[in-house]
Amino acid sequence: MQLTQTAADGLKRQYKVVITAQDLAVRFDTEVEQLKGRVQLNGFRPGKVPVAHIRKLYGRSIMAEVVQNSVTEAQKKIAEEAGSKLAAEPKVALPEDEATITKVLAGEADLDFAVDVEILPKFDVKDHSHISIVKEVAEVPENDVDEAIQRMANAARTFTPRADKEKSKDGDKLTIDFVGTINGIAFDGGTGTSDLVLGSGQFIPGFEEQLVGSKMGDQKVVKVTFPDDYQVVDLAGKAAEFAVTVKAIQAPEEIAIDNELAKKLGVESLAKMREIVKGSMQAELMDVSRQKQKRQLLDGLDAIYTFDLPPTMVEQEFAAVWNQVISDMQREGKSFADDPKGEAELKAEYQRIAQRRVRLGLVLSEIGEKAEVKISDEEISRALVQRARQFPGQEKEFFEFYRKNPQALAEIRAPLFEEKVVDHILAGLTVVEKPVSRDELMAVEPVEAEAKAEKPKKAKAKKAE
Repeated sequence: MQLTQTAADGLKRQYKVVITAQDLAVRFDTEVEQLKGRVQLNGFRPGKVPVAHIRKLYGRSIMAEVVQNSVTEAQKKIAEEAGSKLAAEPKVALPEDEATITKVLAGEADLDFAVDVEILPKFDVKDHSHISIVKEVAEVPENDVDEAIQRMANAARTFTPRADKEKSKDGDKLTIDFVGTINGIAFDGGTGTSDLVLGSGQFIPGFEEQLVGSKMGDQKVVKVTFPDDYQVVDLAGKAAEFAVTVKAIQAPEEIAIDNELAKKLGVESLAKMREIVKGSMQAELMDVSRQKQKRQLLDGLDAIYTFDLPPTMVEQEFAAVWNQVISDMQREGKSFADDPKGEAELKAEYQRIAQRRVRLGLVLSEIGEKAEVKISDEEISRALVQRARQFPGQEKEFFEFYRKNPQALAEIRAPLFEEKVVDHILAGLTVVEKPVSRDELMAVEPVEAEAKAEKPKKAKAKKAE
């Protein structure tokens, strides 16, 4: 096999590969000999099929396999020749001329083809000790725990039917049929049957108030205006009418927040339920704080690393990001005309996001490799179990999928690896704790488009090893 580099441009390399007809013939004969001992044909004893007969029956398919194996071998040698890990699968340009292909498969011509590759950039891991991290720490207010338990109590509350002519009151549960129209025309999603607790704020502002005082069997026209920021753009800010029929009215029964309520919800006591609820809320706050620390770290890393990026990795990442943008817009009923930046400017922003994700992914991958960060089988198993819980009733199929598709485990391993690398880096930095209120911690900070790149792409870098 002759391997010659013919071009180099940044991280791109091109190689010419020549496998002589003589080399192919030797490989072909080896395959035939191996097949001779396995093939079984009527009229011949096992292992006694003449080589000429095997060549006649299977010659072309054997040579096709030899060619494929030779191409695979060439790719491995190119990776070694490049002296770096490949950023993507090599692009192989085999001969397209049918006459040439026929000669190669017949063992009458050399196999001559080109291979284009992109390599991962080489860079030194830098000193990160100057990156400053502020860890916001908040405690769960007791009144937030009270409110959460009250919501749980409300959800567990039972209702009893009111008398036929008895009027509905705030807090009652109504079963209603409704048909919504705008300018007399019904709109998508505006027709249905629903249970509605008056005062719960489930429906459009002003809807529930107009049903207070209704009786079973009443037919009412409820007039409302959709909020300006309503998620369905076509309905936002528009006035609508709903023809409502009250099918049933149920009054709420009294419910005490005590040990009996806790037991009804599967907890031994009210004190234990408060402990569980507060612990869950505290874990949520800790997770938000963690994500903010991670964002500060990624911003710090992004500021100190600059190197060329493999074009294919950036293109693939941009395609994934942009497809998500399009999907979100379609789901919300929006178009580029709704954004003052326009499609071209948005594409440029998300192109920068894709570049940031790829760069940070490569940085985290390199730091993790240098630090010998490993993900154990036990950690992967725990992550699989957690993810399987998202598919109740389908756990068996879930685990079967991952058993049959080991490559899919990269989707499980990648975030675990990323978090452990982040932990490793944070352990070497000065992290200053800052007490804040819950509202301050949970506040959404105004950020630029680049801030959306909080999940760097390093799985592809790992897979390319």
